[in-house]
Amino acid sequence: MSAVAAAEAPVGTGAIAPVEKKGAGEYVVTKLDDILNWVHRGSVWPVTFGLACCAVEMMHMAAARYDQDRIGIVFRASPRQSDVMIVAGTLTNKMAPALRRVYDQMPEPKWVISMGSCANGGGYYHYSYAVVRGCDRIVPVDIYVPGCPPSAEALLYGVLQLHKKMKRTNQLQMWWRK
Repeated sequence: MSAVAAAEAPVGTGAIAPVEKKGAGEYVVTKLDDILNWVHRGSVWPVTFGLACCAVEMMHMAAARYDQDRIGIVFRASPRQSDVMIVAGTLTNKMAPALRRVYDQMPEPKWVISMGSCANGGGYYHYSYAVVRGCDRIVPVDIYVPGCPPSAEALLYGVLQLHKKMKRTNQLQMWWRK
């Protein structure tokens, strides 16, 4: 049956009307967006904000035993190239504006992991006049990793929990408009 005959065929005769392909470009852009969001969700590039002994455990996660690179975690030195901030250690009042400045320089979407008792709530130094009682008073925190200091496995588990949270959160990224 020709395309003209199929278009003129009455409804219910089993003939298929031709489909117009006017949304092909939009379909390709949507699929590329889905692929890039999947890649972005699978590879986490944290900026390290190591303030005390928890930073040593963060370095252990980067070493050969735990090998963070195999699951797509690559430490970045610049906040403009990262999407996750790991706050590890005691946050003092003098360091709080620097933490906020680094957080503000990160591109959207941005995530924060608070690592250790001191970053979570002040820890051992909770009653000190110079310590912020939790980095969540300065930046919004997505994942809390408890411990003093937490092990590298605990931090790795926290990053995997962040992966799950990123998957649940459906954020549209307009990469083609930039």
